[in-house]
Amino acid sequence: MQYKLSQLVNYSNDKINSSLLTKLNYISTENMLPNIGGIIKSSNVPLNTNVCKFTKDNILLSNIRPYFHKLYLSTFTGGCSNDVLCFKITNPKIINPKYLYYAMSTKSFINYVVSTSKGTKMPRGDKNAILEYTLNVASIPQQLLIVDIIAYLKFLLLSLLILDFLLINLLVHLIQF
Repeated sequence: MQYKLSQLVNYSNDKINSSLLTKLNYISTENMLPNIGGIIKSSNVPLNTNVCKFTKDNILLSNIRPYFHKLYLSTFTGGCSNDVLCFKITNPKIINPKYLYYAMSTKSFINYVVSTSKGTKMPRGDKNAILEYTLNVASIPQQLLIVDIIAYLKFLLLSLLILDFLLINLLVHLIQF
């Protein structure tokens, strides 16, 4: 079934005081890694101001230069800068957070965000246009199966990368003899 993103999520309006945050649970565009690379420890936390609060299973999207494809599915509670959009699922009976995260990880979604963004030097996603994005949503059992398949494929890929690393180290060791 097709849904507009606005039928599945809201932007978070929840706030948290930055004095309650650390470099480990504050997310800005600077500590989000490109190409869905996850997050790293923040270099700083703003002083005593209210920022957007996110919770587990919220999806965070860097809204500056969306072509960098900085997207994160939260596994904890924290706060984020105003340049990070926080999506909260409105009805978990319709969509699973991981399924939505994977749907938003596609080139199709990012290309849409980029094509509707505003500005040239530092383009920003158009918050209203983003909510107009349409996606196919499978049934919850199908979503869970898709999420499991993706997780398994990611595990296999990581295993291959580890094997590749070990093979290269073995070859280097053999060459040194």
